[in-house]
Amino acid sequence: MQISHHKVVSAQYTLSNDAGEVIDSSEAGDPLVYLHGEENIIPGLESALTGKAVGDKLKVSLDAVDAYGEYDNELVETVSAGIFEGVDKIEVGMEFETELPDEEEVEFVRVTAVDGDNVTIDGNHPFAGMRLHFDITIEAIREATEEEIEHGHVHGGECCGEGDCDEEGGCCN
Repeated sequence: MQISHHKVVSAQYTLSNDAGEVIDSSEAGDPLVYLHGEENIIPGLESALTGKAVGDKLKVSLDAVDAYGEYDNELVETVSAGIFEGVDKIEVGMEFETELPDEEEVEFVRVTAVDGDNVTIDGNHPFAGMRLHFDITIEAIREATEEEIEHGHVHGGECCGEGDCDEEGGCCN
């Protein structure tokens, strides 16, 4: 079986930057599992995996535009510490969930600097603007269930158990 639209793929991977530093990886026995063709992984990697089979090993290098996008300075903002209600001490590296003005989308921001009452937050993905290098091995491929296709993601394992999806089909846990 080959990787194609609506196949569930399990893969082990190591992700490194241009300097060769490992910046992410799957752990033995805990592979990346995703539904192909539903934008569950970055576009360049999904494209590179199309047509591959169990046992295939690849090295994939992606420019930022095909990975997490270019770094966008407009996603960096300095805000008052007062907006972080209920947080006693704001520290660099903390991540917060925030609603966009239309209140339909949620984004994550990272604290990158704290200067008194001024907190700099960054809405870019930590890997935005980076050329990324994947070493990846395909471990398993299976047909997606009708429910997985309807919801647009894999069920079971670390994502969802039966009945664990919210009203829009997203994972609740």
